[in-house]
Amino acid sequence: MATTNIGKTKRSTDDLIDDAVNRQQDWLENRRTFTREFLQRFNVFKKPEQKSESATKKSEKKSRNKEILRAYWFPIVCALLVVLIAIFVMLFKINAPVKVFAPSVPEPIIRQVKNTEKQTTPSFDLVRIEKTGNIIVAGRNVRESNISVVINKKIVATEHTNKDGEFVYAPSEALKPGNYVISLIDSDKNIKSADSVFVYISEQGYKNSVSLLLTKNGSKVMQAPVLMDGDLVVSKIDYMDNGRMVVTGKALPRLRVSLSLNDKYIGFARVSDYKNFGLGVDAGKLESGKEYKLNIRLHDGEGTTIANVEHKFVMPEMTGDDDTFYTVRRGDCLWIIARNFLRRGVLFTMIAERNNIKNPDLIFPEQHLQIPVK
Repeated sequence: MATTNIGKTKRSTDDLIDDAVNRQQDWLENRRTFTREFLQRFNVFKKPEQKSESATKKSEKKSRNKEILRAYWFPIVCALLVVLIAIFVMLFKINAPVKVFAPSVPEPIIRQVKNTEKQTTPSFDLVRIEKTGNIIVAGRNVRESNISVVINKKIVATEHTNKDGEFVYAPSEALKPGNYVISLIDSDKNIKSADSVFVYISEQGYKNSVSLLLTKNGSKVMQAPVLMDGDLVVSKIDYMDNGRMVVTGKALPRLRVSLSLNDKYIGFARVSDYKNFGLGVDAGKLESGKEYKLNIRLHDGEGTTIANVEHKFVMPEMTGDDDTFYTVRRGDCLWIIARNFLRRGVLFTMIAERNNIKNPDLIFPEQHLQIPVK
C-alpha cells in the first residue's frame, strides 16, 4: 500500500543556510544602491572633474611664466650681471693710484752736526784680589779715550777704552799687603771719578782681603773676606783713627758674641732675633806694621764657646779718612749704630744729620750710612 505526506514536512539545514545568505546579499545590494543614490544626490562623483580643472589652471600658469621668460630674458640677465659685478667690487677692492699734485718745494739744506757724546765720569765695574795677590780693575769711560789708574794718589798706569767704553787694568806684579785707595782719571779731559775703591790685602792671602766701593751714599762690598766657623760668620771689621773697632756679622739668634784682641777680652754683644750682631769696642791705638790676632767667639747659653773665628793681620797705615760707612741691616737702630761707632748712643743725631735723616726712628735695611768718626 502506497504512503502519502500529510501536512507540513521539515526543511533541511542546507536550505536554511542558503536562504539566509541570499537574504544577506539582497540587503547589501540594497544598501549599495541607497548609498550610490545618496552620494549622487550631493555631487560627490563630480570631484574628479574639479581636480582636472585645477591641473589645467596650473598648466596655464606655467605656460604664462614661460612666455614672460621668453619676453624678458635679456633684462633679467643684465640685472644679474650688474649684481655680480657689484659683489666682486665689494669683496675685491682695487686701489687705483691717486695722483696728487703738490707745489714744488726747494730741497732742504743739510747741515753736518758733529756726533758729540755726553760727558761722563770714569766709573768702576769691579776690583778683585786674585789668589796670587794681583788685583784686577775693570771700569768704563767715554769710548776710545785714555784713562789713568791712581793708587794711593799716584798714577800707576794709563789704559785705553774700547769702542764700548770699557777698560781693564791687571798689573803683572802683586801688591804688597796693606791698605790701598784706587781712583780713576780721564787723561784727555782731566775728569776724576766720583767714587773710589778701598782695598785691603792681607798677608794671609786673598781669603782675608777685602775691597769696598766708596761712594757719597755709602760703601758697597766688592770682595769680602771669608771669615766663618760653623754658624758664626764675620762680614766686616772696621777700625777707625779714634781707636774704635766695630765687628759685624751673623750667628744664631739670642746667643752672645765676644771679642778678644791678642787674647785679651775687650767686649761682647748679643745676636738679634734676625741673626745679626754688631760689636763696637775700644781697641786702643793699633800701630801700623805690627801683627795682631783677633778672635770672635760665639757662646751658648751656659757660656761655652761653640764657634771661633781667628783673624791675624798686620796693621796697615791708616788712610786718614774722617768718615766710615755702614750698611743698615734688619733690626738695626741709630742708637745701637752710634754706640758701636761713636761709643755713645746719644750721638745718633750726628749720624742722622750727616745722612739727612729727618726721622731718626725710621731707617731701612740696605740703607747706606756715612758715619762721622771725628
